[in-house]
Amino acid sequence: MNIEQLRASKILIIDDAEANLRLLEELLTKEGFEQVISTTDATKTMDLVNAFQPDLILLDLMMPVLDGFAVLDQLSHHIGRHDFLPVLVLTADATIAARRKALALGAKDFLTKPFDHMEAMLRVWNLLETRWLFNQLKIHQPALQLPGMHTNPP
Repeated sequence: MNIEQLRASKILIIDDAEANLRLLEELLTKEGFEQVISTTDATKTMDLVNAFQPDLILLDLMMPVLDGFAVLDQLSHHIGRHDFLPVLVLTADATIAARRKALALGAKDFLTKPFDHMEAMLRVWNLLETRWLFNQLKIHQPALQLPGMHTNPP
């Protein structure tokens, strides 16, 4: 794996605040990511996931109509048990309850706003590297059952 392979990753940002989208897009662009799309409308998440097939999702929790918890629930039904699509939650809700609920619903990492820009980008890199390694393992050892994966009964 090299840095250019990770920079080719597709990142989807979902946040109802336009300013937050612009900030994240700017940070990701500075890191060299070119395949970044964003939306302020969480109801479009599944259509975007199907069309764009992101490697990472950056998700706000507190949004109108469809909040981040509902998005995580939708994603949990969409992502196959043999797949790994990391979600990094970025939210102003700093409560333990929000953190626990998001992680229980499948978020792989959690940061509260305002967040340290360097820390956020390090977490992005770490999650993308983990996804890349997961995919490499699936390619090179397809018969290997990874944790949380179960074979279908005969």
